[in-house]
Amino acid sequence: MTAERTVPSPGLQPRDHQSSPVSVMPPRGTAPGVRLPAPRPPARSDSPVPLLVADGIAALVGSLALTGAHHPVVVALLIVVSLLLRPRGTRPPVPALLEELPAVWGRITVAWLALAALVAAYQPEHALSLRTVLTGLALQAAAGSALRGAVHGRRRAALLRHPHTALLIGPVATAQRVADAVLRHPRCGVRPVGIVAGQPDGTEGLPVLTTGEEVRRAVIQNGVRAVLTVHPAVRTEQGPLLAALAEAGCAVWEVDPDTPSYGTKERLAGFACRRLDMSEARREGLGKRMLDILVSGTLLLLVSPLLLVCAANLRINDGPGVVFRQERIGKKGKPFTLLKFRTHRPVDEHESATRWSVANEHEMRWFCRMLRRTSLDELLQLWNVLRGDMSLVGPRPERPYFVTQFGQTYPGYAARHRMRVGITGLAQVHGLRGDTSIEDRSRFDNAYIDNWSLWQDICILLRTAVALVRPTGS
Repeated sequence: MTAERTVPSPGLQPRDHQSSPVSVMPPRGTAPGVRLPAPRPPARSDSPVPLLVADGIAALVGSLALTGAHHPVVVALLIVVSLLLRPRGTRPPVPALLEELPAVWGRITVAWLALAALVAAYQPEHALSLRTVLTGLALQAAAGSALRGAVHGRRRAALLRHPHTALLIGPVATAQRVADAVLRHPRCGVRPVGIVAGQPDGTEGLPVLTTGEEVRRAVIQNGVRAVLTVHPAVRTEQGPLLAALAEAGCAVWEVDPDTPSYGTKERLAGFACRRLDMSEARREGLGKRMLDILVSGTLLLLVSPLLLVCAANLRINDGPGVVFRQERIGKKGKPFTLLKFRTHRPVDEHESATRWSVANEHEMRWFCRMLRRTSLDELLQLWNVLRGDMSLVGPRPERPYFVTQFGQTYPGYAARHRMRVGITGLAQVHGLRGDTSIEDRSRFDNAYIDNWSLWQDICILLRTAVALVRPTGS
């Protein structure tokens, strides 16, 4: 749990767009400046059905090694295990067999070993011999390789005939360099048709799209099905645009034109690349919400006596108005009312909404200072979590006045609102609380959203609990 008192960097001036890769989209909202087509399904070649059928047929071929003494349930079990172990996750832009062969063969080996172990455990009289396992494994591997190769070959041929049209997002010079390389390699299956950037730089090449209407027309007229981001800041600065393009059926790829590798084997015209998952379901799924309800509900029950003691002390010594309510900005820019124990009293509502620090901590009563230093004044936000306004872990919410200023000043600040705001977060457990850099907080918040996992939430909560045991003030 973190306190709210921070001091912004001086001189909140609008950002210089010359240093920003893209400036088409507004800083907040869900891409209101671009009226993209209605949501479309992903490109047909992305369908998992052909490979699913290929793996199923390969398992049937491998089952020919089983003798008639084996029950049909064993054959069905082989098929089920093989399909459960089939490759998952994103595929490279151009499907290829050789790169995935080691993984495919490894999964087939695991499937046959698991089948042999299960049969030996439940039907010892029909235990699979080593010869049967090796024969079945070889048959399934050969069939799987041939069938997968046929599927990939058909998809490559289709991409050569009808490449995916793509928009590039990033600095014009960099985007043009990537586009030229991709156009020189038609086997990539991608045909760039435009560059989305803040303004043209005068160089010849693909048309530069600088307005939302131009982006919309390009998507509709060219049937754009892929987006290539060529600058790391695009993910944070243009999150709403990327999400809108993904919803319109575009696959979003991040291309690194300057460094040799992303740690993956995926390449596009020799550039390291990786597909971005723009779905909110992955970042904020049912597991996260269940964790919020379970932990916040349990803590509210456990700390309710402490809450009553704090409320009574504040009421007796400071008079009415124990609970402090303030408008904050949450997920997708929607406002909500944040709850805290009142430890200070601003001069007026304007001061409360537009000043970071509205009370001198040294002039507060010792009890109020204690609440702030231990973050106990923020326990009421557990009710915000239970209501769904907030999450236990996420970017810290801020007031509308400062959200507007920071969204214009700090790259990536607006992208923090892709996820539900939280009581604590990755930035806070890295010491970014109190009088610390807003830019650094934005970077940590966006890194948390991009790499979200339930385990990461649990780790952040544990680290927060340790920090509360030995508070250092905020």
